[in-house]
Amino acid sequence: MENCIRSLLAGGEDVEIIIVNDGSTDATAEIADRWAAQRPDIIRAVHQENAGHGGAVNAGLAAAAGRYFKVVDSDDWVDEAAYDKLLTAIRNFGEDGPDLLISNYIYEKQGKKNKKVVHYRNALPTDRLFTWDEIHHLRKGQYILMHSVIYRTELLKESGIVLPKHTFYVDNFFVFQPLPFVKSLYYMDVDFYRYFIGREDQSVNEAVMIRRVDQQIRVAKLMIDCLIAAQVDNVRLRCYMRSYLDINMTIASIMLLLSGTPESLEKKRELWQYLQSKDRQLYRRIRTGLLGQAVNLPGRGGRRISIYIYKAVQRRFGFN
Repeated sequence: MENCIRSLLAGGEDVEIIIVNDGSTDATAEIADRWAAQRPDIIRAVHQENAGHGGAVNAGLAAAAGRYFKVVDSDDWVDEAAYDKLLTAIRNFGEDGPDLLISNYIYEKQGKKNKKVVHYRNALPTDRLFTWDEIHHLRKGQYILMHSVIYRTELLKESGIVLPKHTFYVDNFFVFQPLPFVKSLYYMDVDFYRYFIGREDQSVNEAVMIRRVDQQIRVAKLMIDCLIAAQVDNVRLRCYMRSYLDINMTIASIMLLLSGTPESLEKKRELWQYLQSKDRQLYRRIRTGLLGQAVNLPGRGGRRISIYIYKAVQRRFGFN
């Protein structure tokens, strides 16, 4: 957390840093108050009863007064040089800035020397405003995640987004729900966000994901309901949102397969039935796609093949 805060201080008075102490039982409250006392001009500490990651983001957004809003988790940090370029761009936007600003992020995996950079230069125009009609194909694994995005604060508030409390994996919904409200985008090909992974207690650790699979299912269902209710007209945005839902359905399904209990297999069946009951056409598109087929292979042998494919992809990309 100290490292995270120090990295953000480089923004100077252009940045408002809101530290949300979400009912912590360690030294978080003291650290937050100390920093707020040291830099009252740019740092505020918000204290609340524990509400989980979603509740913490809700509190941060409610307190935010800046033109743009960025979530930085306490064990992550930002690159100073990229930070300076992003802030320069935001200053130059004036009142005509984009609804969504996108940059690259780096997997800072513990124990790994070679760091994987996720960029979008093949799919998004660089250093200029553009619309959804101008985006190209985003490859599997090239999703626009919370690490990538800086939303216009008013757009987030106008979208009415409220993240569920006491639920992990809501970062996917945070990015997903406001997308239909976005009319203008801007991509900077800079490696801004450093995403730290590798701790055993992290939410993206595989064992933790299996234990918390019910929360993944909850987020997947929220995304299903959101996409159906939004009635997205733009073809490219609709295709992207469908692909984003596809990967979240896949991850939840794989964690249920890894659990391997009869109860987990029933939950997997129920998740796909939920999608089918909500929108049969959307269900057919996702269920008959490459990922949908890969996680729904029949029988015990099919489940083993699905897990084997997942493990191979995991080794290739090192995402958890």
